Amino acid sequence: MRAKNNMTLDILSLPENLSFARVTVAAFASQLDFTINDLEELKVVVSEAVGNAIIHGYEGSGGKRVRIGVTLYPGAAEIVVEDTGRGIADIEQAMMPAFSTDPERMGLGFTFMKSFTDDLRVESRPGLGTRVTMVKKPSLVMHSKVAQ
Repeated sequence: MRAKNNMTLDILSLPENLSFARVTVAAFASQLDFTINDLEELKVVVSEAVGNAIIHGYEGSGGKRVRIGVTLYPGAAEIVVEDTGRGIADIEQAMMPAFSTDPERMGLGFTFMKSFTDDLRVESRPGLGTRVTMVKKPSLVMHSKVAQ
């Protein structure tokens, strides 16, 4: 499938950049036929993925980079969030609801990402970082295919 448009956002791993990342991705993705609810779900998954990079990948270190790439295809947006932090030793365990390496956290980030996207892939290597790829289709596209 050929891309219609794409963008890359490279931010410092600062909590104050979460809202910027989520709004930027949603604004860019609005070129597709996403509903307001779809865009809100995109904001949530971007917040969770970027938040995981900052909190878990970099353990709160503010001087690191988080890269967010968005590619728009006809009928879908692909969002990739990458860090070069500590990585995930056991991806299957990390994706379990309520699992967190930080006892202060609820451990629902991957659960939200899985629930609010059509496809979620996580690649990680300890000491080298994590790459989270999420695909979201506009719900109008999904409903029109079901109705056919």
